Amino acid sequence: MQRRKSKVKVKTKRFGFTLAEVLVVVIIISLLAGLGSGIYVGTHKRMLVEKAARDFVLTAQYARIMAIEKQRQYKIQLDAVNNGFLLATTQLDEEGEQTEQVIVKNSFCRPVEFEGEVRFEDIQITPIGLETTTEDDEDELTIVFSPDGTAQSAVIQIGDGKTHYTASIFAATGKAKVYFGTSEEVEVGFIDLDAEEWSE
Repeated sequence: MQRRKSKVKVKTKRFGFTLAEVLVVVIIISLLAGLGSGIYVGTHKRMLVEKAARDFVLTAQYARIMAIEKQRQYKIQLDAVNNGFLLATTQLDEEGEQTEQVIVKNSFCRPVEFEGEVRFEDIQITPIGLETTTEDDEDELTIVFSPDGTAQSAVIQIGDGKTHYTASIFAATGKAKVYFGTSEEVEVGFIDLDAEEWSE
């Protein structure tokens, strides 16, 4: 006996996406990518401001250490026009007859030029005469660190219009700190060395 094979038609469901579903997914991915890039750009700009402020404070700390160690003045010179700064000192020339100003360039300290929209937003430097100079006095945009560990008192606000960091240098100790916020929130001038809340 021969068996007949019966053919049974089985309906299979096709799995797939309609054009409308694909378009919805593409739109959602585009929105998320746009949101993510916006967050990245904002974060990147904030990081540029923070980096500039920290570079400034590290240069100030290095200037204080070197002024004490080498027993000569070190100066941070601010360039408010091109938005940057450098550290300079004086040393004897090769013949040993005259002193000349040299820019400090080594593995610890280099001239800094701000990136992006970062700039000096407020500059307050108190010279020895205790008259505060501002960024209008372009010849006076220098912070001097002395061999005895003191420095000119200064408050420097660095920002990009939205994010602000303020660096302060204390005259009595020559020490520098950085704060998040504007210069209005930082007191210019002197510190009470006996105050308990003061810390490095």
